[in-house]
Amino acid sequence: MSQDSPLNVLVTGGSGPSGVAVARALQEAGFRVFTVGSDQARIAAAAAKAGDGVTPLVCDLADLADVTALRQALAAAAGRMDAVIHLVGGWRGAKGITDQSDADWEFLHRGAVTTVRNVSRVFFDDLAASSAGRFAIVSSTAVEQPTAATASYVAAKAAAEAWTMAMADGLSRSAAGEGRELGSAAVVLVVKALVDAEQRQAHPERSFPGATDVKDLGAAVVRLFRTPAPELNGRRLRLAT
Repeated sequence: MSQDSPLNVLVTGGSGPSGVAVARALQEAGFRVFTVGSDQARIAAAAAKAGDGVTPLVCDLADLADVTALRQALAAAAGRMDAVIHLVGGWRGAKGITDQSDADWEFLHRGAVTTVRNVSRVFFDDLAASSAGRFAIVSSTAVEQPTAATASYVAAKAAAEAWTMAMADGLSRSAAGEGRELGSAAVVLVVKALVDAEQRQAHPERSFPGATDVKDLGAAVVRLFRTPAPELNGRRLRLAT
């Protein structure tokens, strides 16, 4: 990446603390950053917190037509997207297997799976064509040890991880088919939980053991662009301590 030609990075789920932290880290590292949220006021406020150069956008990422329109608008305004950092998710739990509700499953599937499918399908060609394309999602250590109480949550996260690994294979096949070196990578960033400064201030009695600070998540995302794609593609990178 050069300062004369910064990479375009789309941060989805940009309204929350992790979106603000990741967008800020990317903007400070010299990237051209666009953040996406579902609410105009929230995403505008989050982008302002992230930095003057961050552009807020509104899109329903669970709607394929809306995501397609988003790509068209970005292409017209900024050109190809070089990276998508997908931070959309959500949490729902239960007591066990029998009380895993359909409503919770629909919420988790929509947030964790449908949005990943839509964003990756729409932006895949952009990322594959970039010399430094990156696609990343954030997953949970809970996937490694599913419990009855977290069944719907871990199933949705596991599906999102599998889709991302399939995307990594697609990026490899695309590069090989064109006879070029792999320049793009799809990865899963794994955390136990995320914590931010406001949470620490609100709960000074808590130590948040094993949690990853959103600032550290931002730094980890920036490092993805400093690591060769062949070393990243298809990897599950654990940030949890």
